Amino acid sequence: MSGFDSSADLDDEQATALESLLLRLADDEFVLAERYTEWQVRAPSLESDLALSNNAQDELGHARLWYDVLEDLGHEEHELIYERDPDEWRHSTLTERPFDEGDWADVVLRHYLYDVAEQLRLESLAESSYAKIADRVGKVRSEEQYHREHAESWMERLADGDEGHERLQNAVDRLFPHALTLFEVAAPTSGTGDASGDEPRAVDDDLEETIVEAGFRDASLEALRAEWLSIVVPYLEDLDLETPVSEIVHYDDYDLEVPDDTLPEALGRDGTHTDAWAKLHEEFTHTYRELERSEATTIMAHPE
Repeated sequence: MSGFDSSADLDDEQATALESLLLRLADDEFVLAERYTEWQVRAPSLESDLALSNNAQDELGHARLWYDVLEDLGHEEHELIYERDPDEWRHSTLTERPFDEGDWADVVLRHYLYDVAEQLRLESLAESSYAKIADRVGKVRSEEQYHREHAESWMERLADGDEGHERLQNAVDRLFPHALTLFEVAAPTSGTGDASGDEPRAVDDDLEETIVEAGFRDASLEALRAEWLSIVVPYLEDLDLETPVSEIVHYDDYDLEVPDDTLPEALGRDGTHTDAWAKLHEEFTHTYRELERSEATTIMAHPE
């Protein structure tokens, strides 16, 4: 399969599919980083505080890498972050949910579920046909490996005590359905449907097919979800934690359909979001809007 050195090599369908892929990559990272910053100076130790702060910084850096690639398609970073309507964001609802107040298990479990998915997603992008994606994956993967190791260390520490185990189980019950939205098909950011935040846009399976056929990503969402389940379900069960799909997913069969009622009502990918998203969006865009800015001040050059 031939590669694509720039957006000029893409037809309209491929450009739309690439935009869909990149928005999910960037939005997931940016929104998760915004949530992580809420735990600065609140983590249970100085070491974990610094680690989570570094994770937030890494995720913001990764988001910026992907937003920069979106500039190939005519976007600008400040427009994507500070001027886009909330219902045009395509992040998973796992990343936007507020943390259960004061609950470190919520942070750790979300950290783990997301970083396993992110590692798999990056592996599927390592040989992307779009040159800028392939060029940037290596840097992101090396940092995500550290994130996962940090999450697993804390998972095992918490699961070793009665109170920590109970908190982890409560976090699994809350967050696992939202983690499944990482593998949902996205809707276009414009076109059919009403993405008012309550009504989803029609998702576009053709975009997903184009993403794989064009070689932007070498695995389908279904394949990525199956591999994710094959990792996280046994790991959680080894810690004596039950997931909402434990009874239907078995160690030798991870391609079973997850029942629709396992998913949350809001999926993120289709433009529907939880009530918490509007407040978070308001918070990180507030200063930009109050100062009536038309561009964001930067202290660093665009990422390479």
